[in-house]
Amino acid sequence: MAALPVPLPSAKMAAVEKRRPAVAPAANFADSGRTSVSQAAAAAESEEDFLRQLGVTEMLRAALLKVLETRPEEPIAFLAHYFENMGLRSPTNGGAGEPQGQLLLQQQRLGRALWHLRLAHHSQRTAFNNNVSVAYECLSASGRKKKPGLDGRTYSELLKRVCRDGGAPEEVVAPLLRKIQCRDHEAVPLGIFRAGMLSCFVLLEFVARASALFQLLEDPGLAVADRRVGQAVLDTLEGALGTGDLAATPTHYLEAGSRLGPDSLARALDRAATGRRPSVPMAREEFLEKAAALFIAKVKPVG
Repeated sequence: MAALPVPLPSAKMAAVEKRRPAVAPAANFADSGRTSVSQAAAAAESEEDFLRQLGVTEMLRAALLKVLETRPEEPIAFLAHYFENMGLRSPTNGGAGEPQGQLLLQQQRLGRALWHLRLAHHSQRTAFNNNVSVAYECLSASGRKKKPGLDGRTYSELLKRVCRDGGAPEEVVAPLLRKIQCRDHEAVPLGIFRAGMLSCFVLLEFVARASALFQLLEDPGLAVADRRVGQAVLDTLEGALGTGDLAATPTHYLEAGSRLGPDSLARALDRAATGRRPSVPMAREEFLEKAAALFIAKVKPVG
C-alpha cells in the first residue's frame, strides 16, 4: 500500500512562499505602460498650453513670418533685433505722477515704431502696410490712466524722426510736415497715420534721387550747377510729374520721376545751353527745395 504524502507544516510553507520571487500580473504591466504614455501626453499638452497662454507660440510664429516676409541677409541678427524691439502692448511703468517714466516709455515706443517702419521698403505694399499697422499699435498702447489711441503729438514726433533719420535737410521736409501734421491732442486714425508715413518715406527717396541728379549737373570744383541747366531739369521733372492729382498714391511720383530719361534730360540741357541769359550758379540746397516742392504741392493736407 502506497504511503500517503505528508503535508508540510504551515511554518515551512510560509518560508517557501517568502523565498518565491514576486511576479506582477501581466495586466499590471499594461496599465503601467498606459499610465506612462498618458502622463507624458498630459505633460506635453500642459507645456503647449502654457506657451499658448503666455503668447509665446503666436509670438514665435509672427517672428518667423516676419523673417519670411523681410528675408534678411542675417536672420539670427534680425530675430535678435526683432525681439529686442517688440512693441509694448501693456506697459507696467509710467502713468500719472511719473512724468519721467512716461517720457522714457514714449521714447521706447517711438524707437520700436521706427524699427517696424523700416523693416520693408514702401514699394513692398503689403509688407509695408503690415509694418505700419504694427507701428501704430505700438504707439497706441494705453497706460493705466490713458485711453488707447494715437494723439497728434506722438504722430507728429514720429514724422519728424522719420525725416530726420532719413537725412533730408530740415528746410526741405518742413513744408511737408506742416501739411500732414495733426494738432497735439487730435486723435489720429490709422488711415491718416499710414498716409503720413508713406508720404515721408516717398519724399525721402524723391529727395535722394534729386540729389543724385544734381550731382550730375554740378561743377565738381565749385559744388554748384548752372542755374539755366538746373531750372531746365526742374521744369522737365515737373512736366514728367504731370498735372493729375496723385495725392492718394505718393509712390506715383517716383514712377513719374523715372520717366525723366536721358533723352528728355538731353533736350533740357540743350535748351539751357542755347539760352542767352547770363549764367548764375544754383546751389544744391535750392535745387533740392524746388524739387521737393514739386512733390509736396501734390500731397493732400490733413484736416
